[in-house]
Amino acid sequence: MLAEGVAALAAAFGVAVVQAVGTDAWTAFRDRAARVVGRGDGEAARVELERLDRTAGALGRADGAERERVGLRQEGAWQAHVERVLEALPDGERADAVAELEALVEEQRRRSRTGGGDFSGNVFHGTTAAQGGQYNHQTNYFGRKK
Repeated sequence: MLAEGVAALAAAFGVAVVQAVGTDAWTAFRDRAARVVGRGDGEAARVELERLDRTAGALGRADGAERERVGLRQEGAWQAHVERVLEALPDGERADAVAELEALVEEQRRRSRTGGGDFSGNVFHGTTAAQGGQYNHQTNYFGRKK
């Protein structure tokens, strides 16, 4: 049986997976998550990549209220999966995996709070509007609004 904090981390990881799908950060998140959950084993990481791709596909096919329901199911599935993975690890490896998952989840939380976009290193000449994040609405008026 996992400690309560580790179970909460597994739940947070499920949320992070669903939040990352469809963002600019998805590919990097996906690759890192597969390595962490696959514990560095190439075959296990490949299986995790396939699982992550199925999650992205399920969320991509859903919209509106259905996407929310699919997202909740995926969060729960990832929580249960990560709990099983962590439970099967020896104590020392579990501590390392927990630390890596905490870092990955925190990174996704920061990205989610800041809108997920990365606009650094860009050069804009003239009127510009940029927006990052999910499900945003932006209306821009350059010049006079009529």
